[in-house]
Formats: sequence, C-alpha cells, structure tokens
Amino acid sequence: MSRILVFQHVAAEPLGTLDPLIRRRGHRIRFVNFERDPDAQPDVDRYKGLVVLGGPMNVEDQSHRAHLRTELAAIERMLELGRPVLGICLGSQLLAHVLGAPVQRHHTPEIGWYPVHATDAGKADPVLSPLGASTPVFQWHGQHFQIPATATQLMTGDVCEQQAFRWGDNAYGFQFHLEMDQPLIERWLANPAYRAELEQLAGSHDEATIRADTERHIQGMQERADAVFNNFLDLVGRPQRRITLPSREWV
Repeated sequence: MSRILVFQHVAAEPLGTLDPLIRRRGHRIRFVNFERDPDAQPDVDRYKGLVVLGGPMNVEDQSHRAHLRTELAAIERMLELGRPVLGICLGSQLLAHVLGAPVQRHHTPEIGWYPVHATDAGKADPVLSPLGASTPVFQWHGQHFQIPATATQLMTGDVCEQQAFRWGDNAYGFQFHLEMDQPLIERWLANPAYRAELEQLAGSHDEATIRADTERHIQGMQERADAVFNNFLDLVGRPQRRITLPSREWV
C-alpha cells in the first residue's frame, strides 16, 4: 500500500473531495498540519506522492513562517526523486517558486467562479484533459505564480492568465480549487477571515453570486475534478526516474 504525504496549512482548507478518492484507491494519507505543528520536519523520502494544499499565507512569508522553507525543501526533494507532486493554490505557488518562477500579488483577486481555458498542451495532458477546452472552476486567491521557464502551461484564465502548469511528467500546479464541494464553499463563506477578503472585492463576485454560481457549476466541476484527481493518482506508485536539481537554500 503506497503512502501519500499531504501538507495542510489551516483547518479550513482540507483535501475536500480528493480525500475519499485517495482512500478509495487504497493509498494511505499522512497529514502534516503546519498550523498545529509549524516545526514539523517530515521525511518525504518515505512517501510515493505529495499534495500541498492552499492557505492564507504567501510564499513571501518565509521570514516569519519557517514551515514554508520546510515545504519548499520537501517539494524540491520530491522533484529530485521523480515522485508525483500536486500543488493547489498556495501549493502551486510554492511549487512554482521551487522551480524559479516569481510569485506575486495579482492586480485583481479571484474569489468565486471563473472560467479557465486549456492550452493545446492542456487539452492533451494526461491529468488535466478532463477539464475540456473551457470550464468554470472555483477560485480564492490574491497571489499568483508565473509559469516556470522549464514547465508547460496547461490552463489560462480571463482575469489571471496563469492557472495551471506541469513540470516534467508528474508535477502539477493548480491555481484553482477543484477539491471543493458545496459544504466546503459554505464553510469558507462563513469564515470571518475569508469573508473579510470577499468584502474587499467590490464587484460582481459577492456572497449571493457565489452561492448561485455554486448551484449551477458544482456538480459539473466535481465530475471533472474526480477524473482529474484519479488521473493524478494513476501517477502515484509508478516507477519514476530520479532528477537532479540545482541545490539551494530557501530564504
């Protein structure tokens, strides 16, 4: 039975719909919750894959969140081992940072439902192709990554152009949240810190709009997300070649 390592940053951002898919496939999950244990030092060599979830902190917060440096080193090690890595939102930004790409505040936060569009590479990608040419996805971010020079862009957006990339054969960064279901979206809308972010976004994406859009889009996104996540889980356990990356220290 293979084991998957999951980095969680806050209780409000769990694996969501990805959790039962992992368990159904027979994988064991080891959570490292850095909110509860910021000094954790997981031995990533013991795991067949890594999932790095979202959170309200940013890559630039390393000076007062030392666990971010731990995570960057862990991501780098998994890439060296050639093992599957999936970064979601903050996780995708950490992955992009490891690969040398800038992560910056975006001029317009994306909160709510937004369409994303597949590049030619995305349409043919063995993991992300179930999203199709264009589809609405759930978003909640103010920072964004640039596409690493050595990676392949898979999805674009109308507001934030950089939405998903693949590095090598099995490292993926998703800016969006495919793991959401309706109860988790409601949980975020009820969270005071998350509500404050939404209230600062003056425009069409208010609480009522998000709820209405969720009613329209959640079932379709979950069906496509299940296919995407199962494709990613297909990568876990395959024999992978080791990759040598330049050594660095995270500061």
